[in-house]
Amino acid sequence: MIKNIVVVASGKGGVGKSTISVNLATSLSKKNYNIGLLDADIYGPSIPKMLGIQGKPKVSKSKKILPYISFGLKSMSIGNMIPQDGSVIWRGAMASNAIRQLINDVEWGDLDYLFIDLPPGTGDIQLSLCQSFSIAGAVIVSTPQEISLLDVRKAINMFNKVNVEIVGMIQNMSYFENEGDKNYIFGKDGVKNESKKLNHNFLGEVPILEEISSSCDLGKPACFTNEKIYQNIFEKISDNFISSFSKIKKKEVNIES
Repeated sequence: MIKNIVVVASGKGGVGKSTISVNLATSLSKKNYNIGLLDADIYGPSIPKMLGIQGKPKVSKSKKILPYISFGLKSMSIGNMIPQDGSVIWRGAMASNAIRQLINDVEWGDLDYLFIDLPPGTGDIQLSLCQSFSIAGAVIVSTPQEISLLDVRKAINMFNKVNVEIVGMIQNMSYFENEGDKNYIFGKDGVKNESKKLNHNFLGEVPILEEISSSCDLGKPACFTNEKIYQNIFEKISDNFISSFSKIKKKEVNIES
């Protein structure tokens, strides 16, 4: 049974939401939580690449899709079912139905958290998920600049309208450090200030680090490297996530595998 479904959203593309999703999920799996990760970005799935997963999924005796297991978590993506350079050309309703199937027709087993990496925007997929399932909470990811926060506010407003609690906000690409000096390329503390303004928990920040980007390309989450600096970044965020999540109102999620 899936105990909690948590969506990871931004409203804006290109802010590193999938990178945060993968590393938050794997960091929690290292803390012995049973974690699933669903890539709901139908049109631009990247989770398989980030987790080093290849090949089409297998089917169980009960005719359910078996999730991939890597880095201590279970995952599934439409990207596993189409050619690597193929494109999904679907209308919104078809994409929404596909995501619902990937939740219901995958043999997830017992999970403490199923994280759903949402596509950009506030369209059919987001609304369909919130209306079809009992979403326990949303994690909001953004870069610090105002142009990203414009879309983040729209995403938060959408979640408020469909009664999905905001677990907290994460600031990605916070700064670039060079010889001890922090360069705030995209502005300073935009997400941190926004979280205070909106009275949401600030779960942490991730600096611009080449190794975090390259680890995704290599199919190995940064928090699974031997470097403590990357482990510590996401360990702090995952600790704050657990603390924040424990304080929100729980919703019953009844999805049997």
